[in-house]
Amino acid sequence: MTTPENDPQLDPTAAQNFPFSLPPYPKMIMEAIEASTDPYGCNKTAIAKHIESTKITLPPSHMTLLNYHLNQLKQSGQLMVFKNNYMKPDPNGPPKRGRGRPPKPKPEAGSSNEAAVPAPSRPRGRPPKSKEAPSEPKEKAPSVSGRPRGRPPKKQKTADAPTAKPEGERRGRGRPPKVKPAMVPVGC
Repeated sequence: MTTPENDPQLDPTAAQNFPFSLPPYPKMIMEAIEASTDPYGCNKTAIAKHIESTKITLPPSHMTLLNYHLNQLKQSGQLMVFKNNYMKPDPNGPPKRGRGRPPKPKPEAGSSNEAAVPAPSRPRGRPPKSKEAPSEPKEKAPSVSGRPRGRPPKKQKTADAPTAKPEGERRGRGRPPKVKPAMVPVGC
């Protein structure tokens, strides 16, 4: 019975545990990319075919190990991927920039201690209002119409005023029904 620690297909670093005399996978991958004549690099299947054609004995988990080491080389920056093709990065090209805004450059500390101490930074957000009471109350500007601003207050109902009952028929809720015109006989 195999355990996950001993199973070579579950452990991608188990290539060294095999009795095969293989060079390390990163070295074989780099040789395959260098042997490719395509200027845009070569894809995963081309790398696998090159390794299979040059090495006679390969472990049963060859594709798993190849995928693992390709990802490791890509993450470490030793390989670039462009349209599913793996290639070596251009040594004269600009360095790869990370995502997001680059950090601000830190000021260089001079010989004086004062330059090394950072200036106290302001806290984020709007500063709080001062808690001191204003010395003079502000004068309100008179409005143009003479009325105060805003909606006027509701009038209070007085208990003395009798409630007026509407004269006539009380209307029901909703829209009143449409009145049909009286029929006049034609040709009289």
